[in-house]
Amino acid sequence: MVKAKKSTVKFVIDCTQPVDDKVLDVAQFEKYLHDRIKIGGKTGQMAASNVVITRDRTKLTVASPQELGFSKRQLKYLSKRYLKKQQLKEYMRVVASSKNSYELKYYEVSGGDDEEEGEE
Repeated sequence: MVKAKKSTVKFVIDCTQPVDDKVLDVAQFEKYLHDRIKIGGKTGQMAASNVVITRDRTKLTVASPQELGFSKRQLKYLSKRYLKKQQLKEYMRVVASSKNSYELKYYEVSGGDDEEEGEE
């Protein structure tokens, strides 16, 4: 009898822009997620539930079994909380770049010079 392969769901958080600017430390962000991801309403259940966080130079990947029903929304929530804790929330936002990934981007800031020129 052949066993069915268990499928996993992977979510990616792309931190390329802030890491290149040396604003964000991916290792600290990974530890923050590891300490705070809840499974079944409890933190610290990642190893028992086969949820794995892997880190590249600028990306974090969270792999979870399909039947666990791990939420992508929880990653966005924790990412926003981490940015607030690091006092970066005013400058960065978490944007869904595809179905299974988020990206940390800077806010678009336009100069206020346009209003002054129109009054003259």
